[in-house]
Amino acid sequence: MTDKLSLKGFIAMITAFLCFAFPHLAALKVSTVRSLPAYKAGEANKDRIHFLKTGTSDAIIIESDGHFAMVDGGEDTDNPRNFSGLELPGYEQEVLGYLKKYCADERGKVHLDFVLGTHAHSDHIGGFDTIVSDPDVTVDRAYLKEYDSSKIEEYETKEWDNQEVYDQMVNALRERNVPVIVPDSEPFTLGNFTVKIMNTVDPENSERVGENDNSLGVLLEKNGTKIFLAGDINNYTGDETRLAPEIGKVNMLKLGHHGYAGSSTDDLISALLPDTCVITNNKPGDMNVLANIIKITRNDKVYVTGIENGVLAVVGDGGNIDYYGSICGWEKK
Repeated sequence: MTDKLSLKGFIAMITAFLCFAFPHLAALKVSTVRSLPAYKAGEANKDRIHFLKTGTSDAIIIESDGHFAMVDGGEDTDNPRNFSGLELPGYEQEVLGYLKKYCADERGKVHLDFVLGTHAHSDHIGGFDTIVSDPDVTVDRAYLKEYDSSKIEEYETKEWDNQEVYDQMVNALRERNVPVIVPDSEPFTLGNFTVKIMNTVDPENSERVGENDNSLGVLLEKNGTKIFLAGDINNYTGDETRLAPEIGKVNMLKLGHHGYAGSSTDDLISALLPDTCVITNNKPGDMNVLANIIKITRNDKVYVTGIENGVLAVVGDGGNIDYYGSICGWEKK
């Protein structure tokens, strides 16, 4: 409740400021209530995107016409390097339980057409080894860039577990004979969605970069509705500026890097002009980023997974998307 009230108050404050600083926004009617209605299970084989509540991490399920896929698997409890700074709350069992409850067939088996790891950080691919290894889960294929530690900034290679979580995911996939595909940008289908993987080629950099710089994004399209899942794409080496014209206007944007600074820059938001944003975090992320999005898009439709207890997007045609909350039955960690 405190998080909801603080976000409500912040949005009201920002809206008031913008209307004062930019009089042409005064006529804008914005909602400051950040409590989505709970989803009531109904007709199967809908087109839905499930943004799970996994703290400051991504675990996203794409569902369309009876097909399922995952983009990122959430943070895990493993600490393969035994570093105190890597003792993080994991969600692999919660994500696995959600899959078995809502994505399984009548035999209790989960079939994923694909899994995609946006990049080699534990808050994105850490949970995949548990998911892939479960005997009730079958995965047809996996999309994953090759991880090259020689191109990653020294701090990450020394202090984080990028290599370890990458190896854990790849080893689990190989153990289950799941082909690992280095992605390209050729579109393919998942049910009624056309899927295009973005940022598949990394421009040459003379200096080492953070692994977020290598993050994939996923563009989904369905009969005039466009959604972009930005992973942790940022603009430190110009990725958002480069990708923005290719993506174009979208109806929904999953903000890059959990709503933190460095991602969701002016170039990206101005080109995509999302009708609604989803933030995978316990809180809104960077308030300056949120304020800038409200200023550019002229609306405040921003939903935070940790505040809404998960977010479910039911995707229709022609830009129509209905949003629901309260889909995750576990406590915040």
